[in-house]
Amino acid sequence: MTTTVFSAEQIAALSAPLDRAKVQTRSQAGRSLTYLEGWQAIAEANRIFGFDGWQRQTVALRCVNQSERTIGRDQKPGWGVTYTARVRITVGEGAGSQVIREGSGAGHGIDADLGQAHESALKEAETDAMKRALMTFGNPFGLALYDKQQRQVTHSEGDSSQAPTSASNGTRSIQRRPSPTAPCSGREAGDDSSLMPLDPATTGKILVTLRGLPRPVLEDFTKAFRKRFQVPQEATSIADRICQKRHHDWIEAYLVQQRQPVS
Repeated sequence: MTTTVFSAEQIAALSAPLDRAKVQTRSQAGRSLTYLEGWQAIAEANRIFGFDGWQRQTVALRCVNQSERTIGRDQKPGWGVTYTARVRITVGEGAGSQVIREGSGAGHGIDADLGQAHESALKEAETDAMKRALMTFGNPFGLALYDKQQRQVTHSEGDSSQAPTSASNGTRSIQRRPSPTAPCSGREAGDDSSLMPLDPATTGKILVTLRGLPRPVLEDFTKAFRKRFQVPQEATSIADRICQKRHHDWIEAYLVQQRQPVS
């Protein structure tokens, strides 16, 4: 008798169309490309497989290029670095009760600082490989985007947080002082579960976790959060902006990525 690792609910989730609101768009070589962000893929894996139901392992990582180059309009001296990676995704536990998939990816880092260029390229390569491995499990991980007609991508009203963002100063602290125009009334949620407000206890736990991070990690997190959710530069704190389910899911995925060991 044939057995399956996945429950009926998981099979239904893996077979479901991809929500258009979760899809990002970027321009590359004159073409518009659609993709899922790394944190979104991790959040979907946690939702479908369970937080302890899957593992990610980097099985190969290689720097294939490191060269000097100029950067920006000012043509400042800098570095270009490229990594390739292979990541293995394992779902389930025990021999005969696991599904294992692998994916390969590449990442490019450009920075005036050589170390920063290596870090950017390494992280991008691992994330790219992880997404390609997860993609083989079904539409929620971006498989639907490989169909040029995208027939398995549903139309939705979308989430304003999915719009392209621009970088902003992220070195400000995580405090609990009001920030201007903090979008956390909860009235905008409608039918989008990602906009549902968090209860105070959950928000409190998140803030305790973040304040316990080493300072360099906390600063990197703050920059990433400000960029992802378009926090205005004049906002002195991001604490009061951590108030919706989408914030919780993004933070969880971000911290998972930061804690992944390189094998």
